[in-house]
Amino acid sequence: MNTAPQEDVFSSRLDLRLWARIFRHALPYRRLLITLGIAAFCIAICDASFALVTRWAVDDVMARGPEMNLLAPAAVYTGLALALSSGVWLFINMAGGLSNHMSHDIRRDSFRRLQELEFAYFDHRPLGWMISRLTSDCDKLARIIAWGTLDLIWAVCLVIMIAAVLVFLHPVLGLLVLSTVPPLVFISAWFQKKLLLSARETRKYNSMITASFSEALQGMRTTKTLVREKENLKEFQQLSGSMYRFSLQHALQSAVYLPIVLAIGSVAAGIVLWHGGGEVLRDNLTLGTLVAFIFYTGQFFNPINQIAQVLVQMQGAQAAGERVLSLLATEPKIRDSAEVAARLREGNLEDRPVGTAPDGGPDTIESLEFRDVDFAYESGEPVLQGFNLTVRAGETIALVGASGGGKSTIVNLAARFYEPTGGTILVNGTDYRQRSLSWYQAKLGIVLQGPHLFSGTVRDNIRYGRLDATDGDVEEAARLVNADGFIRQLENGYDTEVGEGGNLLSTGQKQLVSFARALLADPRLFIMDEATSSIDTETEQLIQRGLKAMFQGRISFVIAHRLSTIRSADRILVIGQGRILESGTHDELLAARGHYYGLHLRQFRQETESRLLDALG
Repeated sequence: MNTAPQEDVFSSRLDLRLWARIFRHALPYRRLLITLGIAAFCIAICDASFALVTRWAVDDVMARGPEMNLLAPAAVYTGLALALSSGVWLFINMAGGLSNHMSHDIRRDSFRRLQELEFAYFDHRPLGWMISRLTSDCDKLARIIAWGTLDLIWAVCLVIMIAAVLVFLHPVLGLLVLSTVPPLVFISAWFQKKLLLSARETRKYNSMITASFSEALQGMRTTKTLVREKENLKEFQQLSGSMYRFSLQHALQSAVYLPIVLAIGSVAAGIVLWHGGGEVLRDNLTLGTLVAFIFYTGQFFNPINQIAQVLVQMQGAQAAGERVLSLLATEPKIRDSAEVAARLREGNLEDRPVGTAPDGGPDTIESLEFRDVDFAYESGEPVLQGFNLTVRAGETIALVGASGGGKSTIVNLAARFYEPTGGTILVNGTDYRQRSLSWYQAKLGIVLQGPHLFSGTVRDNIRYGRLDATDGDVEEAARLVNADGFIRQLENGYDTEVGEGGNLLSTGQKQLVSFARALLADPRLFIMDEATSSIDTETEQLIQRGLKAMFQGRISFVIAHRLSTIRSADRILVIGQGRILESGTHDELLAARGHYYGLHLRQFRQETESRLLDALG
């Protein structure tokens, strides 16, 4: 069980340009950002003012003794406390809102991009890898922007204010305290790289674990029938153990880094006591100022410690940010050309002539032509070379041949899930890359070997490709593919829940529903890819009777393992090594006694043997 996703290589340093790109997702909420920035600044002013009030009170007590009235300092202190509390409340309230807004926006944009990407993007990226991007990674980025960045504003403002006050109160002592900052910067820079690398490895194994979860749950029946529980657990433990090691490494690095910051702060406090105490004894410094210095020294390293923590969090979140932004920055390889996009922008959908598509071309598919088509997947191995085929509306083309010969590639190219690496595919005589992708694929109807239904009712699933269809339309489509009979026998008829993935229906029932769904969408190009290979003979016969309605007036491609499914096809193409080995009707190919004749003979023998074994059993 291989759950390792395709991983990209990213920067090993804190990338400020990356964070600037992430921060753009917060710009639509400028009012929240400005309010938060003001709140952070006001909180920093309040924090920096408490020590000055304490200095005022101590120096007045030392100067006036028992006659000192502490009411004024107490009132100011209370006012600062109330202002601080109000600022913190505003900060928490606004930051929470910003975090939720950003998490929603990033997740929405990521999901939109996933839907725009071509099939090839998903060939090497498991489901769990993508789920991790849409969930934990998006949440992590939203939190770091809403809380981390604004903590930085507060911390930086407070550090600058305290540094300025220290130098103002006593330049020499202030500079001695600030001399501890350079070592802290050096140590932080060294830890940044270490923390980023361990965080990236943790995120990688987290994605792999999510993918493993998804794959294990989807294949649970297979796992149990093959008694693979122990082996799967062992593989999962290896992934979990790797994530544990890197998570522990990251935690230990953080645990070492933060105490170093605190230790440097203690050194600064010692300097204040040593040098400042001497200055007090020599009457060069008031006791209130020394108390303020001690207070500021402890307080000075709190925001620095906060900056360190935010940097640690940014190091950890940068790996997530790199992956989410790499997804958002991935441009679909199959998309509308600039010319098509311009026609779509300029087209008046209300005034276009009847029979005209939104991109300006005819709103139908009368012919499909492969002209000298070459194709190779990302691995580089050619699948089709110089392939030629012309199909017209009303024709049914059956594709047969050995696995790996190029049958599925042909229909995937016809559906424009992939595009030719050489040659052209013409729709109505025009390169289909000059037509709108959304228009073209809206004309498709596809039924696959493994039918997928969505949670909901039978009616919802049939209506999935045409939401404006009436109940009568839904039921008529089901009747045409002979699905109406079994549907009405269900507990709630068309309103019966199908379960997740349609697991409450049999494979044959799911396949009939998927045929009804495809027919209701009224496709101009219909594709059956091994759609009857996993169902029983009785269900296949029901489908066979409904296929006439499916094929009528449409360009139809059928890939079938059971040759009985394609007897009535207008042309049967035997595909091998990416080319057409034979072409003709069922009777013509049998008479030729070539590849198709051999396939038919072998299958006839297998079916005869199977019937004899069933009879003996």
